[in-house]
Amino acid sequence: MNFIIKWYFDLKTKHLRGNGKEYGPENTEPLAESPLSGKNIAFLGSSVTFGAASGGVSFVEYLAKRNRFTFVKEAVSGTCLVDDSEDSYISRMKRMDKNQKFDLFICQLSTNDATANKAPGSVSKSRSREDFDTKTIDGAEEYIISYAKETWNCPVMFYTNCFFDSRPYRLMIGQLMILRKKWNIGIIDLYTDEEFNNITQEERALYMRDPIHPTKAGYLKWWLPKIEEQIYSYIV
Repeated sequence: MNFIIKWYFDLKTKHLRGNGKEYGPENTEPLAESPLSGKNIAFLGSSVTFGAASGGVSFVEYLAKRNRFTFVKEAVSGTCLVDDSEDSYISRMKRMDKNQKFDLFICQLSTNDATANKAPGSVSKSRSREDFDTKTIDGAEEYIISYAKETWNCPVMFYTNCFFDSRPYRLMIGQLMILRKKWNIGIIDLYTDEEFNNITQEERALYMRDPIHPTKAGYLKWWLPKIEEQIYSYIV
């Protein structure tokens, strides 16, 4: 499925200036030293983690090359946190290799749940996965956090999109902040960071194909420094 999506978006996005060869991960120089060097990191998400507007390349590839770590990228465009299909975040996470050793698990706060108006749910008083309503956003997030921590015994982080006008997504971020206190997760919050989002129209045209999906230039020049900074501050 991702092959078809990649082919389609290649046709639609190859011409974008932000997807020029100069922005490819092959031109990214590794850092001499990094706290992530030699680690293995899991990434779970949908189109933004996949890189739907950038030929299947996202911040993941840039981050890995710069910091010299290996990764598993489990990303399918159009999918949701809410567990209502065989391609949901939870369904795909449960198919990941349980014997892998991950040093960090990073999950995308999916914009699809917001645009599809999935039920928000509420934060449970329980820590037992059997008590989480995975047909809701909050329940699905709690399930992902609990499952990742128990299965791979590693820290868990979520990352948000950059700002786009969406009340449901703002509410999702608010609930995620509550989950941070409960589960001690890390959050890479690109959405509410006013300084981060204060870019020119010219930069936005280079960095984004639309309000949600970055180009290669967007991942490399705009998202990567902030994501890298936030990961460092969480794990060090």
